[in-house]
Amino acid sequence: MIKTFRFTTLLILYLSCQTFAQTIEPLRQKIQKIVATKNATIGISIIGNNAKDTLSINGDKHLPMQSVYKFPIALAVLSEVDKGKLSLNQKINITKEDLHQNTWSPIREKYPNGTTLSLSEVIKYTVSDSDNIGCDILLKLLGGTKKVEDYFYSINFKNISIKATEEEMHKEWNVQFQNWITPKAASELLELFYYNKKKLLSKESHNFIWKVMSETWTGNKRLKGKLPIGTIVAHKTGTSDTNSEGLTPAVNDIGIVFTKNGHFFINIFVTNSKESTETNEKIIADIAKLTWDYFEAKNK
Repeated sequence: MIKTFRFTTLLILYLSCQTFAQTIEPLRQKIQKIVATKNATIGISIIGNNAKDTLSINGDKHLPMQSVYKFPIALAVLSEVDKGKLSLNQKINITKEDLHQNTWSPIREKYPNGTTLSLSEVIKYTVSDSDNIGCDILLKLLGGTKKVEDYFYSINFKNISIKATEEEMHKEWNVQFQNWITPKAASELLELFYYNKKKLLSKESHNFIWKVMSETWTGNKRLKGKLPIGTIVAHKTGTSDTNSEGLTPAVNDIGIVFTKNGHFFINIFVTNSKESTETNEKIIADIAKLTWDYFEAKNK
């Protein structure tokens, strides 16, 4: 009788594992069809269904973040806010000399002669609007990129490298590759943030950056591109220039996407692409829609 019970239990466990493996596999196969036809390296990490469903492609590769790195920089700044070393209400003087040309900056466009903004406003510009000048102001306030890395080492978060400012990346093409993350680590970072693991942030700071991420409007043709209107997506994009040979090192989007009955973490890095900008963004949009459909059907 005991042997029969054990056999039955093992059979149920085996069949459960097989069912799990088979349900995620069709999604992987559909994504692989998209990836296989593109002249690019594509890194993907997806986690959903309370971490029961996971999928990665090139998940351990070191891929350039570009502006995706503004999200971890914001987390490092908010950790200093929570320690009382900085305040979201403190005023930051931005001079005309700070407003470098030939870089993406809604701050510069709105305030060409300089201005004074609160720290919370600078973070919003940096994350929601992907402002490059705002990003370098935050790094200067922290004391440099090493301070960001030190923060992540302190919480035992690995597989991320933040070495260069936006200004440094604009001066030298290859510098952008010094700021990298793996797709799997990007998922881990979003999980840490969303579930506030390790008490990453205070409730106030968590709610603040959640709102900022949810209001990100850049790259609306990427993760959000083919999702139903009104879908909640808290995300951060990253985009590089294209060189004279038609090579684009980074078209990225990482985020938390909600279905009607749940959510999933999805990170897509299109790297070293010879495809057009429209195609690169469509890769992300198509994969996000396939993933949304999968989890929406599964969680009904």
